[in-house]
Parts: sequence; structure tokens; C-alpha cells
Amino acid sequence: MFNRRSLLAGSTLASLAAVSKAAMAALPEPVIQTSPDTQAPLAPPNGRPYNPVVTLNGWTAPWHMKDGVKEFHLVAEPVVREMAPGFKAHLWGYNGQSPGPTIEVVEGDRVRIYVTNRLPEVTSMHWHGQRLPNGMDGVSGLTQPPIPPGKTWVYEFVARRPGTFMYHPHADEMVQMAMGMMGLWITHPKAKHPHIADVDRDYAFLLNAYDIEPGSATPKVMTMLDFNLWSWNSRVFPGIAPLVARQGDRVRIRVGNLTMTNHPIHLHGHEFEVTGTDGGPVPKTARWPEVTTDIAVGQMRQLEFIADEEGDWAFHCHKAHHTMNAMGHNVPTMIGVDHSGLAAKIRKLVPDYMVMGERGMHDMTEMSMPLPDNTAPMMAGEGPFGPVAMGGMFSMLKVRRGLKRGDYTDPGWFQHPPGTVAREVGDAPPATSAPTPAASASDVEVQVRKPHGHHNH
Repeated sequence: MFNRRSLLAGSTLASLAAVSKAAMAALPEPVIQTSPDTQAPLAPPNGRPYNPVVTLNGWTAPWHMKDGVKEFHLVAEPVVREMAPGFKAHLWGYNGQSPGPTIEVVEGDRVRIYVTNRLPEVTSMHWHGQRLPNGMDGVSGLTQPPIPPGKTWVYEFVARRPGTFMYHPHADEMVQMAMGMMGLWITHPKAKHPHIADVDRDYAFLLNAYDIEPGSATPKVMTMLDFNLWSWNSRVFPGIAPLVARQGDRVRIRVGNLTMTNHPIHLHGHEFEVTGTDGGPVPKTARWPEVTTDIAVGQMRQLEFIADEEGDWAFHCHKAHHTMNAMGHNVPTMIGVDHSGLAAKIRKLVPDYMVMGERGMHDMTEMSMPLPDNTAPMMAGEGPFGPVAMGGMFSMLKVRRGLKRGDYTDPGWFQHPPGTVAREVGDAPPATSAPTPAASASDVEVQVRKPHGHHNH
């Protein structure tokens, strides 16, 4: 829900650009959003028109127009983010959320952004991918002093080129980004652009990751690669909303990566083209059809396609561990190990013990495994045919005919036409085995010992 929060009485304003006392008195109030639901696109109430984006499980920051300048107010602060139903994380973010609100402007707009620091340490704000004066770039110690706790600074520049960008700190960023401090910035073209098409639906979200021990709520900020929660806009499936489209719509999906590794993002049932990066729109002659595109750390990618195939199509990262929640990396592989009688004996000592992994991990999707409070189940989504065997960086593109323009309501599960669902046709045929070659005296048995631990994931 939205609410307005007043600034601390008597706070002083240190700025990157000269700000008068009159301007300080007219500081726009920050708008706070605490709901994890996807908010409706924010139609521009003033300024030049544009087709707004929909931030997946997020929202767009409203602005105040003053003397032709769009003014925004971001508050860096501790937040509580519901990452999935029943699981909340204690993060740092902006205006009540992690990620912070999406900023939407038009090419050529002069933008003024006030940043208030309510963190327990200094921060700054970097406008990732923007062309701007060097002193507005937000690198603490290099282009500005850090913003002290309890202070408000202001950044002002012209949005010089259209595209998809990000904002995040460059002050203690290892901690602050691991805690969730980031947000999206969209600059729409001011006129018809030869490499930017009109679209019917325009989605945007950030890739982020956390290491939160089961039963706890605060991320471990020293983790480099072994994260156990891979998220989109600080949400994990089944907490990630679907992307809804009307059959025949042209859809754009903007994805930014602020994790510590790359992510091959894969869409089922459709082919797309990469039409833009944070460097700008891709010329049409440089595009090719894809179903998966790899997004490296610090990169933005814009995917575009025609949603012409009805159905509920999976949309996910293609790194298998990134479609699981609460991953433990030191669990031994138990496939093929006979657990007969073992579980009953262990339950005498540990009543809630469950056998894991004798036939693989799929059984976990159907078990009601007891978990510590405030823990996201490894795989917990329910589909029309039973448990969905994915979590983490997973959602669905839901394409339906006859949807109204601008309708983003979840249409429910797809009703498959008769004869279009894979079905059982009989039992598995008897297994056959290849003949075993006779051992020779010269054969050498090699013993391979799998190393323990989990590194460079």
C-alpha cells in the first residue's frame, strides 16, 4: 500500500548541485510502497507521453514536476521484503522495497533526484549506464563524498539517451547490493526511433541473489558465489508473478543482472530477439532469433517477441540450481543408495527425518517436509497437474486470446484443447543391458574420489 513519509524535522541538505533554501523547503515527499504485488503501469500524468512499463512484483515511482524538471525522491532504508508467501527477508532498499521503485522518464527530460540516507552507514547513488556530468556519477570518494546517515543529497542531469538502465550504490557496495539496494531506470524515446518498436506490453525486472540461512531473515553479505536464493526483483517462485499477454501482442521484457554470476534466460514456446542493451538499442541488422540469452553481471538485455502461442509457457534461468529455493550445497549425492530400514531407525532419534535423494530430488516437490519458520520451500508452486518442479528464477508467460488491452490480471491456468496434452500410453519396456566385456590382466582400476565442498558455483 502507498503512504507518504515526512522528512526528519530540521535535517540539513548537502548537495551535489547548488540547492537553495526555497528548493529545500519544497522537497518532494517520498512515496513508499510495501506491497510485493505487481502494480499497474503508471500512466504519465504530465510531461511528454510514453507507453509505461510494468515492473514485475514492483512499481514505478511517481514524480513531481517543478519548473519543467521531473523531481523524484528516493529513501535508502532498511526494508522487509516478502520474497515468497510465508517467507520474509530483512533487506536494505529504497522507499519500502527491494528493489526500489522504477524510475521512468523521456529522452531529453531534465531529472532531479533527491536521495535520503536512512541507513546506519554512508551510501551514494550511481546511475548505471547514464551519460551525465562526472560529478553526478555517484562513485563515493571519486566523484563525490559519501552521503552520511540522516542526510539528503540531490542529483540533477538530463536523460540523454533512451534505454534500460539501473541505479545502485557505489559505497560499501559489497554489503549494500548484497542487502538488496538496486532499482530500474527506463528512458523512453522522445520520438519515433528506427530501432525501438512500439510494443503492447513492456515488462521489466532485475536479477538478484541472496544467501539467507533457513529459518533466518538477514542475508550473509560475505558470500561470493554460493547463494541459496536466486530471485527476480527479490522474489522467488512461487512468489514471482506471471507475465500476462494477449495472443498477438508484441511483448518487450527488460532484464538487468546485479547478481555475482551470469544467467541464461530461457523462454519456452516462442523465439525472441535481443533488441537492446544498457548501451542502447540494437540495430535490426545485428539481431538474430533466440530462445535463450545469457545476461552477464552488470548487463541489461531487452527481449522482444510476438506472443502468438497460447498457453502457460515457462520462463526461467537455465542454470538448474537457480530454479531451486533454499539450496544447500554440501548435501551428498545419494542416488542409488539403498535406504531400506534406515529411515525408521533414524526417526527413533530424529522424529522428523526424511530420506532425501535415493531416486533424485523430485520427490521433494511432493513432500510436506517440516521446515524452520520463515524458510522458502525448495520447490513449492502448485500447477494444474501437481507440484511445479521449479523454484527460484522461474515464472510463466501466460498467453491468452481475447484479453483486453492493458489487462494484466492472472487469467488462471490454461485450458488445453483436447488431444494436446502429453499422456501415458503404457508401461516401460523391459530394460536391456549391454554385454560386459571380459576383464584382461592389463586392465587398471582407477579409483576416483569426488572432492568435498562446493566452490565456484
